[in-house]
Amino acid sequence: MASTFKDGAWHGKIEEGGQFLPKTGRYHLYIGLFCPFAHRANLIRHLKGLTDIVDISIVKPYPKGDDKGWPGWKFPTDEDPYEGATPDQLFGSKYLHEVYFKEKKDYQGRYSVPVVWDKKTNQLVNNESLEILRNWNTGFNSILSEEYKKLDFYPEHLRAQIDEVGKWMQDELNLGVYKAGFAPNQEVYDKNVVPIFKALNRLEEMLSKHDGPYVLGSELTELDIRLYPTLIRFDTVYVQHFKCNLGTIRHDYPLLNEWMKNLYWNVPGFKETTDFRHIKENVSTLRETPSEFNISYIFLRIPNSSAHDRGFIIISFLVTAASSQTTSRNES
Repeated sequence: MASTFKDGAWHGKIEEGGQFLPKTGRYHLYIGLFCPFAHRANLIRHLKGLTDIVDISIVKPYPKGDDKGWPGWKFPTDEDPYEGATPDQLFGSKYLHEVYFKEKKDYQGRYSVPVVWDKKTNQLVNNESLEILRNWNTGFNSILSEEYKKLDFYPEHLRAQIDEVGKWMQDELNLGVYKAGFAPNQEVYDKNVVPIFKALNRLEEMLSKHDGPYVLGSELTELDIRLYPTLIRFDTVYVQHFKCNLGTIRHDYPLLNEWMKNLYWNVPGFKETTDFRHIKENVSTLRETPSEFNISYIFLRIPNSSAHDRGFIIISFLVTAASSQTTSRNES
């Protein structure tokens, strides 16, 4: 079958009448439990009842590779085990890049998760998380029981709102934490860290305007699935390691905190797909976070009294390895 590779990624869809037909056991999902974008794919797999239809392989949370992503994510072995990760269940690969090269020997992009593989045609189907999330919302419906077939996380009557919110949420928050966290200089960091909290403010305000329990009210939608992987990682790793520290979810966003706790404890699939060890150990082993570039990080000093109309008095101060070394030299 023809490859779905275009513009640096794969864009295949599983659907009746298409190139990739829905069938139990035909597809394999590669993920990392540390990755918020792979988390989306694993969430829709659980929420739509696909855990017995699509099996998975799980890479280790480290090592990531060099600045170009080489050699990339690694699978555990008997000699190098990691709890919660699995061997490559299809090919026994040592690294995820081997799976990419099976489809495209001259592939030069990053070896990212998630990856959907078609066992029947022996080719890569898709490696774009939002496309997988939206495709799997309906793509397997023809072989699902009514219990799961009726679930629609991108319903027609909410699509305009999902698209509108999803656009700024993706840019300012889902990707924003990485824009700030891997900023190469002060200007890029300053440009991207404040919009993260503007997005959080907007989401907190949205939750204040209805009875919930979800982002758009009574219906669990794609927005919840896209937001949860970022927020569950926020206080755990983004505040400290990525210097996204104008506030924390648990202390400064009470409605978002309750929203997140409800999903984790009460909605099957969310807790089951969340592994804090993988999340923390992935980020704690990364290089090139703000402190590596002598970047001053922004610090929350005083929130105003309203949880829904926040104003921040912000100060910036330098906490870097370089300044510490200078102080040490001066003292000695």
